[in-house]
Amino acid sequence: MAIHFHKKPNLYASHVQLKVSNLARSLEYYTTIIGFKILEQTSNTAYLSTDGKTSLLSLVEVQNAKPLQTGFAGLYHFALLLPSRKDLGNIVQHFINLNVRLGAADHDVSEALYLNDPDGNGIEIYIDRDDSEWTWFEGDQVHMVTEQLNFQPILAAADGKWAGLPEDTVMGHVHLSVANLDKSEQFYTNVLNYNVVTRYGAQALFVSTGKYHHHFGLNTWNSANGHAPTDDMVGLNSFTIVLKNADYAEAVKQNLHENGYAIENYVGAPIHGGTQAFSTVDPNGLRIIFTIDGE
Repeated sequence: MAIHFHKKPNLYASHVQLKVSNLARSLEYYTTIIGFKILEQTSNTAYLSTDGKTSLLSLVEVQNAKPLQTGFAGLYHFALLLPSRKDLGNIVQHFINLNVRLGAADHDVSEALYLNDPDGNGIEIYIDRDDSEWTWFEGDQVHMVTEQLNFQPILAAADGKWAGLPEDTVMGHVHLSVANLDKSEQFYTNVLNYNVVTRYGAQALFVSTGKYHHHFGLNTWNSANGHAPTDDMVGLNSFTIVLKNADYAEAVKQNLHENGYAIENYVGAPIHGGTQAFSTVDPNGLRIIFTIDGE
């Protein structure tokens, strides 16, 4: 795993918070099936970890929650990046042992598994091929495909030592369902300074910093001209982006202000792996928390 893509100065996602309808049911799924450990828990929230120190994913229970629906912006999937093919092989064997239904794809840059949690929230678990093997066109557009995944070499790499998600698993990327692709592109590129690295027609694009294949995906497949998610709907509650330093955070604030996006300040609120500096809502009604605490 090329860990520099998920370190400063890249603008990487470090944490995702989901709204769920039944916390106990979701915790059973995320600990038993996916392999997280509970870092902290209250009556209606839980922070999940792989290393026992920081949280990649948190869950908040919503009373009388409405289910996921098409026609709304939100989460397409969050993606957990494993360190090695051995780790991917181990979790594939774990899923086989538990008879877990999953999808899979070879994206050329990566090998990926796809699942849905009990509320229908999308999950990707993947490994990257070495970035020296990625193909770039015209210097700034990366080649990505969706082809059948060959499980044979993945299972051959497994060592049978499944003990949950590896400690150095990271939030590899976040893929969002957006209402308007043009407005979303303008926000993530002009306001937050991501670069478009590939497009799928007029319905999806992928953005990154530091020539990663993507830190964020944006698509309108189920959400074109859709609504912002409501507070009582399961799905994405927020995601956290790590900014490289305090000066850059001020520049992002200025960009947000100049483009008419509200800025909410936080003082010392812990998010298990960073301190909330400020937050905003993107053009799709999705909450972004910015922090300068991270690697």
